[in-house]
Amino acid sequence: MTMFNKVTKTFQWGRHTVRMETGEVARQSTGAVLLDMEGTVVLATVVAAKTAKAGQDFFPLTVDYIEKTYAAGKIPGSFFKREAKP
Repeated sequence: MTMFNKVTKTFQWGRHTVRMETGEVARQSTGAVLLDMEGTVVLATVVAAKTAKAGQDFFPLTVDYIEKTYAAGKIPGSFFKREAKP
């Protein structure tokens, strides 16, 4: 028996298989989706208040993007720190 309602959907996007999951990760956020497309994983989360601030006529949006150096193929340090000397 699980406490959380995990929903997983899988579909084809061209020749790629895409898997979307919600309900298991980032449970403190208002909404969260984990998207996996053949090894590339993206976590999208949304946090919102139940009510809008009085007198506010716009929707403030903040985007935080974090790319891990090892995921991009960039390892911090010099050549000799990541590979043996020839």
